[in-house]
Amino acid sequence: MSDPVQPLPEPALAIARAVREAGGRALVAGGWVRDSLLGLASADVDVEVYGVPAEALRGLLEAIGRVDAVGESFTVYKVAGVDVALPRRESKVGRGHRGFEVTGEPRMSVEDACRRRDFTVNAILFDPLTNEYFDPFGGRRDLEDRVLRMVDERTFPDDSLRVLRGLQFAARFSLAMDEATKRVCRAIALDDLPSERVLGEFEKLLLLAGRPSIGFALGLELGVVHALIPEMAALAGCPQEPEWHPEGDVWVHTLMVIDEMRAAIGGLDRARRLTLMLGAVCHDFGKPLTTAFIDGRIRSPGHEPEGIPPTLAWLDRLNLHTIDGFDVRHQVVGLVAYHLAPGMWHKSSSPVGDGAFRRLSQKVDLELLARFARADCKGRTGAFDCSAMDWFLDRARALGVEHRPPAPILLGRHVLAMGFAPGPAVGRIVKAVYERQLDGAVTDLDSALAEARAIIAAGPGA
Repeated sequence: MSDPVQPLPEPALAIARAVREAGGRALVAGGWVRDSLLGLASADVDVEVYGVPAEALRGLLEAIGRVDAVGESFTVYKVAGVDVALPRRESKVGRGHRGFEVTGEPRMSVEDACRRRDFTVNAILFDPLTNEYFDPFGGRRDLEDRVLRMVDERTFPDDSLRVLRGLQFAARFSLAMDEATKRVCRAIALDDLPSERVLGEFEKLLLLAGRPSIGFALGLELGVVHALIPEMAALAGCPQEPEWHPEGDVWVHTLMVIDEMRAAIGGLDRARRLTLMLGAVCHDFGKPLTTAFIDGRIRSPGHEPEGIPPTLAWLDRLNLHTIDGFDVRHQVVGLVAYHLAPGMWHKSSSPVGDGAFRRLSQKVDLELLARFARADCKGRTGAFDCSAMDWFLDRARALGVEHRPPAPILLGRHVLAMGFAPGPAVGRIVKAVYERQLDGAVTDLDSALAEARAIIAAGPGA
């Protein structure tokens, strides 16, 4: 395993020099060392300071830049984008991911400091001033062998989040978890994890791994999927019609779709990328509920709407609604409910009108739907024509509804200006005119007002 391939940011080097002048030693820890040894770029730099008392550390850092203290039970200083902390000792005092008493010990040995870490590949320290590695548990060898191995069997189970971290590390870095670590992971209960930490680890798996399927496959083997996403575990063994799904059962198909979707989320923001990836996980949750042998074929009629309740159940457990103002929950449900629409509309014996596109745009972002439908089409073995998604997206863009439905032309103030009295009837008129707008019969304010007058003239019973 070679030396780091990326230079350490200058603030980290300045911290190391200042700590050395104070009689201590600053070592780079964690992900930056691991990623650099793998030839990967890493933006996050963590530094552990040995040999400098806690009361002196902040003053030392203030000479380098503005110091922000973060953390509840243990102080971490942020200086010019670098996280700086003392080596620490963690004592388990309660159940759960946060059930630790943490104390900083500047005189702790490197081996003892590394022993608290989860996996050996994360327990490698690097001295940027001497280019020396400290690797008491063989993390560099494990990186070379592509092995994911726990540091200490006695302390690893103290933090159940480590099981989920193992899934995303295995997928992100193409590591195979060793059997001893698997055995320990299977015995760890996951019911103490808060929803935000579960979501955070799944997000890393879905967005940072090139092939998230590796993590989900490991998760099924370890019982994680059964414990945290039983709706997904039900996909394993659920058969599919070989003509359309020669790859195998719904579980295999779903993992292939997840990887296809991961390769196609470029150019999108975080919220939309996560929406598509969650849609890939959930899209066939309805198949175990609907799959049957009908007329000599394996079919899953109505699996799209049947997939909505289990999808909502998982999103509820993740406590996931919006991200950066984007309604992830609504859009994931839309992908599940309508993921077959692009292909079905393309091959429909009767042409699908513009109104259908406009109405569907009220329920899901049509560009996201087209992207997802393509991944669903490609997520299987064999040769299949996926050009329907191009046709679908071209139609949506031509109508200007690829991201949102058309804005209503007629508003309540227009109805009131016609002399109509305020009340619920105003909303009903606006809604009725909007339906005609979606059909294409109303195209401007004049035609909208004419339609409103016709509705008013016809009376409430019309």
